[in-house]
Amino acid sequence: MSFIVPIGPQHPALEEPEHFRVTVEGEEIVDVDFRLGYMHRGIERAFQEKTFGRALYLAERICGICSGIHTIACVETIEQLAGIEAPRRARYIRTIVAELERVHSHMLWAGIAAHEIGFMTLFHLLWRDREHVMDVLEMLTGNRVNYAANKIGGVRFDIKPKHLGKISKVLDKLEKDTLHYADVFTSDQTILARCEGEGILSKKDALKLTTVGPTARASGVDFDVRRDDPYSAYDELDVDVKTATEGDVLANAKVRLLETLEAINIIRNAVDQMPEGEISVKVPKELPEGQASNRVEAPRGELFYHFKSEGGEKPARGKVRTPTLANIPAIIEKLKGETVAEIPIVVASIDPCFCCTERVTVVDKDTGESRIVTKKEMREKRQ
Repeated sequence: MSFIVPIGPQHPALEEPEHFRVTVEGEEIVDVDFRLGYMHRGIERAFQEKTFGRALYLAERICGICSGIHTIACVETIEQLAGIEAPRRARYIRTIVAELERVHSHMLWAGIAAHEIGFMTLFHLLWRDREHVMDVLEMLTGNRVNYAANKIGGVRFDIKPKHLGKISKVLDKLEKDTLHYADVFTSDQTILARCEGEGILSKKDALKLTTVGPTARASGVDFDVRRDDPYSAYDELDVDVKTATEGDVLANAKVRLLETLEAINIIRNAVDQMPEGEISVKVPKELPEGQASNRVEAPRGELFYHFKSEGGEKPARGKVRTPTLANIPAIIEKLKGETVAEIPIVVASIDPCFCCTERVTVVDKDTGESRIVTKKEMREKRQ
């Protein structure tokens, strides 16, 4: 006999509200359904009411953990529309900030993974050491979450000689700490018991479901936008893409920790190779008519931006596809055959960010036609 177990939208294992309907036979999960839309904020629609420069601030608030990479994707898409390119030094600074953000994101994820399996000591240690990355980001940009580092045509701050000693010291410590955590994740019996062989996603399924980022690379998919379709300064830097073949939760952890070490190497190389020169160029107030698309490698995977301009100061349309949206089908596949007890760590294994994934489409149940909801209707529904 099968039963449906509702998980969420409010649940201790979920950092953000989502609703999963898990069909079980005994303890085994045989099917999964989910419902999105609890945190839709209408940012894509709001793009159309802002100038291109102000749209950048909206993009930065799509996700608090990877706000910096959202602005890189956004600003480089707008620069394509404007027909301009940021100076080389600015592109190197963008790369350094993006890799610092990758380090803090992966360490945050590893801490949450430890929390989901009840390893609270490891959770606190990882988040303690993550603070060193946040300190560097604050030193460089003045902020710890939304850095406001990028602008159309370049960046808002420069990396000065006085910053280099602090950056080097923190990177050395982070490298030592990450090597230790990589050893813990691959040898501790508690982690192995809860993560090894759980939530398996085969390479075939990863490709079929168009999985992206560390989730795909943990299943043997050797693809990374930084190497295969470079942006910012990645075309001038070596990126060693980390993969695994097991496709389980432990492989997800391995890949992210190895990527953390690689990010540290990229930052070092970028600092050493960073050219002198300007950090921004002037941009036109109004952009020409046209369309532009861009993709980057966010900590969770491929992040896609598209802007349409009809000429003027405001975008006619903005579209964002986040990595979690691409990886949600993988959750269903990874959960099948698992037990209810493993739901938290398997869901966490893709490092989901539901806040930046949420979209709402209103579909007429009789005709199947979709339409845009007006502001007035949204206000009425909230009352």
